[in-house]
Amino acid sequence: MAHQKHANITRKHNDNYAANEVAILGTKCGVIEDLIQKVSSKLSNYNLGYFDASHAKDVDQNNVTKYTFHHEGNLQIDTTSVINKFEQRLQFINHDFVFVNGNHYQGAKQILILDPEKEASIKKRLNQITNIQFVIKLNSDVAYFDCLIDKFPQIKNITSYTIDQVDKISSHINLLIQEHIPSVKGLILVGGKSTRMGTDKSELNYYGKPQKEHAKKLLESNNLETFYSVQSDSNKEYEIHDTFLNLGPFGGICSAFQKDPNATWLVLATDVPFVNSELIQLLLQKRNPSKLATALKGKNKEFPEPLITIYEPKAYTKLLQYLAQGYSCPRKMLINSDIEIIEVDDALIRNINTPDEFKIAKKEINE
Repeated sequence: MAHQKHANITRKHNDNYAANEVAILGTKCGVIEDLIQKVSSKLSNYNLGYFDASHAKDVDQNNVTKYTFHHEGNLQIDTTSVINKFEQRLQFINHDFVFVNGNHYQGAKQILILDPEKEASIKKRLNQITNIQFVIKLNSDVAYFDCLIDKFPQIKNITSYTIDQVDKISSHINLLIQEHIPSVKGLILVGGKSTRMGTDKSELNYYGKPQKEHAKKLLESNNLETFYSVQSDSNKEYEIHDTFLNLGPFGGICSAFQKDPNATWLVLATDVPFVNSELIQLLLQKRNPSKLATALKGKNKEFPEPLITIYEPKAYTKLLQYLAQGYSCPRKMLINSDIEIIEVDDALIRNINTPDEFKIAKKEINE
């Protein structure tokens, strides 16, 4: 058997430098940057990034990394750094889409600009052009270069725009972003200690069946492939056992992401029996994939409820960063991150933790 250096775990999808990127190349850098600025203003509902190279001939070596914060939230960083795809993927984790200056760096996907003055530049970078999304002509009369036709015989059939068609270009890029938004899966948290209740809360009967079964059916009725988060491995296809041990719900969420880091996970606890289908539908409808998560919060509560929350794939990296700091509380991560919050009546998401609370809740549900 061949020696395997790395653990056999599912890897998060990444392009070269980001989860979803496109390199724009074929014309002057100023033209590329101007186009990105115009497109970005049309797509301001997304978290966008731009990866470029400095054109300065000489740069003084930094002896200290400088972080300049503005009171409105802007940040400028002046530091010493080299290009490293693994570090860039961490830096770009919050971005829905990253534009890459393809004159300097190779993106996994490309937008090719046809500029008659830059045919030699295109020839030099032909091996970097592998996955053309669409073509932009500086004007409608620009001819396709022979070198492009030789490598891509069907290139004239690829969608093309002129550079002044900013709305159409923006719409096409919007599709590139939308097609990368992952589907949502369900995760029911079971197997907690239930210390105050004195019995497993996931087995309590509010609706004629164990609450974990009711919760699973609730998510599945909203077309979510749903799994139980359990402590130990039982080899059941619909169960995800903890690989992050002794971390409670935090470990369950991270274990789900380890199983499928490319999915979005709707996490639901079993001690919130008043969560109904309408509430799940509201959460799904209000989902904001550009945020780290979409969470419910009681109108009279200070903090969001972390165990009735949609966690986007980018949340996995953030959770691990908090774990590295010694924190295993998903709520702490949420309240210190950029998330979408949906306010609902407190009663709909109240936790049932003791036998007396269970009796009261059971009576209310029966009534």
